[in-house]
Amino acid sequence: MAKKAKTSKKLQIESEKKSSFSPAEIRTFVDEVKVEFTKIVWPDRKVTIGLTGVVIFFSILASAYLGSVDMVLGKLIDSVLR
Repeated sequence: MAKKAKTSKKLQIESEKKSSFSPAEIRTFVDEVKVEFTKIVWPDRKVTIGLTGVVIFFSILASAYLGSVDMVLGKLIDSVLR
């Protein structure tokens, strides 16, 4: 029983250390985010426009397919219910 109490107290102390929102910890986090942002490789304009076109095309294709399936099933159910 004493071992469980020590373990739970230890976990409580560790969780208190991890959940500190001191200004120094926030500043460290912001600095680390800035460093990570410098590692990002952004695509150029031509690639971005091309991939946007692909996404728009497949969105239109998927909406047309789902719309036609919905219309067919709606008419089928309507004819069954009459």
